Amino acid sequence: MNLLIHPTYFPTIAHFVAIAKAKTVRFEAADNFQKQTYRNRMFIYGANGKLLLNIPTKHNKTVVKTSYQTIEIENIEDWQKQHWKSIVSAYKSSPFFEYYEDEIKDLFFTPQTSLYQLNITVFKILCECLELDINIEYTESFVKEGETKDCIDLRALTNAKKKDIVPQFENYTQVFGDKYGYLNNLSILDLLFNEGPNTLNYLESQANFW
Repeated sequence: MNLLIHPTYFPTIAHFVAIAKAKTVRFEAADNFQKQTYRNRMFIYGANGKLLLNIPTKHNKTVVKTSYQTIEIENIEDWQKQHWKSIVSAYKSSPFFEYYEDEIKDLFFTPQTSLYQLNITVFKILCECLELDINIEYTESFVKEGETKDCIDLRALTNAKKKDIVPQFENYTQVFGDKYGYLNNLSILDLLFNEGPNTLNYLESQANFW
């Protein structure tokens, strides 16, 4: 299948369940930025439960709509250091953290200015970690809802508050699962650090939800 999605910050497991079954991933590259979405946030499993990691962005209050591709990251605060510290704290004891650490760590020690480009880079690195070979395309103009005859439109997955289209995925062992129970549909990092090379098999085994 062909898939239409938004590039997001360390996408959710739901994103990658669909991606793992796709022939081509087409990124929406011509939309406007929206706040409170997975474009600039992810959730991981921290020592105190579900933890939000959010990338600060620059905003022009005089402009109502801003192209996603032009959104700049606000680097006044060292969000990269904070995010990496949180990831290490959450997953340093997971079975496969050291296995993938070097491939992911550089993202947090390389200056980032464009949110869109960061998310594309994140996606490509994750595909390398998963050994997932997939075709990537980019839209040249905004694709309206209902105009996706040649692909499945899962752009709604980007909305962090829209949970009705995400099913309960099969449980897997999580670092703090004994303390807080299983947390569904976190960032793919949670699955990757806990399941390692089995991650792709897990993704492919989940039932279609679209």
